[in-house]
Amino acid sequence: MNVGKEQVKELLEETANYFSLLCEPTRLKILYAVCNGERSVGDIVMEVESTQANVSRQINMLYRAKILARRKEGTQVYYRVDDQRTVELCSMVCGRIATRMRVTE
Repeated sequence: MNVGKEQVKELLEETANYFSLLCEPTRLKILYAVCNGERSVGDIVMEVESTQANVSRQINMLYRAKILARRKEGTQVYYRVDDQRTVELCSMVCGRIATRMRVTE
């Protein structure tokens, strides 16, 4: 990577912002809920066992970050993964942590 100091600084700040978006457990649960296909907000709320207001707030953050995409059908809104690499990253990290948890048992 051949970039200047300011570019590296900006890159690292954006990377930190990206990871801070993924450090909230409800957001990770939402990603897990939609990783295998489109789900309605109501389905996601039931899956993550949180309030509609909290889930909607967290979904909106993932949507604005272009990690989730949405589709509206009548009054229903459906969400799906829009950034498969983020799901792959989360899966890889979860796999690593699961392995470490098994080793320490």
